[in-house]
Amino acid sequence: MNSQSALGPGTPYPLGATLKSGGVNFALFSAHAEKVELCLFDQAEGGQETRIELPECTNQVWHGFIPGIQPGQLYGYRVYGPYAPDQGHRFNPHKLLLDPYAKAIGRPLKEWDASLFGYNLEDEALDLSFNDQDSSAHAPLGMVVDPHFDWDGDTPPETPWHRTIIYELHVKGFTQKLTSLPENLRGTYAGLASDEAMDYLKKLGVTAVELLPVHHHLDDSFLQERGLTNYWGYNTLSYFAFEPTYASTPDPHAAMHEFKGMVKRLHEAGIEVILDVVYNHTAESSERGPTLSFRGVDNASYYRLSQEHPRYYEDFTGCGNTLTMENPSGLRLLMDSLRYWVTEMHVDGFRFDLASALARELYGWNKLSSFFDAIGQDPVLSTVKLIAEPWDIGMGGYQVGNFPTGWAEWNGRYRDEVRRCWKGNDRANELSKRLSGSADLYNHSGRGPHASVNFITAHDGFCLRDLVTYNDKHNEANLEDSRDGANDNESWNCGHEGETEDPQIQALRLRQAKNLLATLFLSQGVPMMLAGDERWHTQQGNNNAYCQDNDISWLSWDLDATATEMVEFTRQLIALRQEQPVLARKNFLMGQALEEGQPKDVIWWNPEGREMNEADWDAGFTRCFGMWLPGSTLREIGRNHQPRTSDSVFVLMNAHFEDVNVTLPQADGAPWQLRLATTELKLDKRARKTPQLACPSRSLAVFISKRAAS
Repeated sequence: MNSQSALGPGTPYPLGATLKSGGVNFALFSAHAEKVELCLFDQAEGGQETRIELPECTNQVWHGFIPGIQPGQLYGYRVYGPYAPDQGHRFNPHKLLLDPYAKAIGRPLKEWDASLFGYNLEDEALDLSFNDQDSSAHAPLGMVVDPHFDWDGDTPPETPWHRTIIYELHVKGFTQKLTSLPENLRGTYAGLASDEAMDYLKKLGVTAVELLPVHHHLDDSFLQERGLTNYWGYNTLSYFAFEPTYASTPDPHAAMHEFKGMVKRLHEAGIEVILDVVYNHTAESSERGPTLSFRGVDNASYYRLSQEHPRYYEDFTGCGNTLTMENPSGLRLLMDSLRYWVTEMHVDGFRFDLASALARELYGWNKLSSFFDAIGQDPVLSTVKLIAEPWDIGMGGYQVGNFPTGWAEWNGRYRDEVRRCWKGNDRANELSKRLSGSADLYNHSGRGPHASVNFITAHDGFCLRDLVTYNDKHNEANLEDSRDGANDNESWNCGHEGETEDPQIQALRLRQAKNLLATLFLSQGVPMMLAGDERWHTQQGNNNAYCQDNDISWLSWDLDATATEMVEFTRQLIALRQEQPVLARKNFLMGQALEEGQPKDVIWWNPEGREMNEADWDAGFTRCFGMWLPGSTLREIGRNHQPRTSDSVFVLMNAHFEDVNVTLPQADGAPWQLRLATTELKLDKRARKTPQLACPSRSLAVFISKRAAS
């Protein structure tokens, strides 16, 4: 149905559907379009479509004001222009398009249908053909929203980087099995905001949750054909709309309030909200993918196209396409989206998936790219937490340590070297660099140890239990014959591949897991742990559970004895880190005094009872050593630069397969007390300051020497 309602020219900004007095302003960017129709839909199933041609185009933005429109209105666009794939244009007005700036999804994609593709799937010419099937019965629709929410004085925690402890979790998987919640609240934003979940997070001691993608995403057609879903959500279709399936209600307005209420509740508990965001590619995939939004709105402006053959996409993500940050429209989309989530949804930061792809310009990755410049000068975004996954799959994409000031990075070097050292496959001098904050990677341009986000495991790869249990991936449930997922493990010499009832093997695995977890929280930098590692969760050897929306991914709240032990051990680690300032400094550990009259910031200790020297570091595989952090009054640690007195901390690590006799250093305060150990350890409790002990193989222990407050 075609009709023209009474309408005004409206304004070109802001982009999207903006509720105003008496109606709604609609604005859509398209540099190469010839005409744009706004399509309004009734709420009824298969509702009637009303098309309204947007009357104005200002600076490549098509816009119009439609009086009488109310919140809840469903809408999409039809965009007219050349269908010339060889020139990079894929306009097709037979395809109903989701507004790239839609704030809510009023109707998700119903099912994969041939009409959703701009070309004829059966045509021999593939994407060069033109499909005139109408997609409106199947395409996703946006919804006009009223953004009002009573934040009631919500205040972001603004936790300093050096006090930050990140907990990476999936909104659904975290509470899906929390049976104390009503069934409709499990696996939802409201479930994460529940008293039970809040109490757990607070007792654990984490200061930030890093949520796997909550932008609206699609389930890939090939997964649906296998009866699977894109559980992780790294297949974004909308960068402004939240994922509606994580809400306890189907009503988009109520769901938006639920998301905001979750953020507000977390803030009240002193916990920041960091979003894992996927601006590197979209769910429209390669040239053979569907035409759902960006491709049909302005393919050449939103995507990186091959300069030699614009029919094809430059793909640095392995997902078929890459959004362009070279074109102002792509960069504006990213910036507007980020600001929206900070200002309207009150989130505290972002982790950028495959962030290297966003900094690619004409000649490859560029530290001085417009992407970094735009964020660095932005008065809103430059003040929130920015975390990069500093790699993509393209040539020169591995950029660990090379991001600019203001950015933190997932430190892949940390993960790899800590794993190797505890396997006994690497020298301690490599581990000492990671324990010290990775100055070799980040000590430039004003960056500090907080630039290093340290992790042992993450959603991608083995979880902690599986890391010490399996030598090989077991991804059979993904129905790809285990060809998927990186081979990211080697033998941990724990005596058996896979689960076993042998108590000795179980004990050794648990000890190695504790060693890894303890190393994480005793290292300078920002620790990030994977939700479930502290509960001894297993994914049954699956190291790529992106499509497993089931018990493989969901966390159990019915904890057995081992899980309970791990939770308590993790709580102790976090509490230790928070109470001892020398474990979380603003400066790298450099083996020197920061201020005159103060001791060295770190002393590396030889088990023989002396400071390590160059010969020790170079003497083959040094697998047992100590990290002595002398106590001092640290002005750079406290909030508002108030001095805090720290006890002395001595961390003893033995990655060797044999016990090692160790003499501890001379305590500079009260006698050493055993604070924490990953296995049973006997310490002479007599009041002497240089105790000796046999450090068990593959173990870690922490000793404290109390100092009087100054």
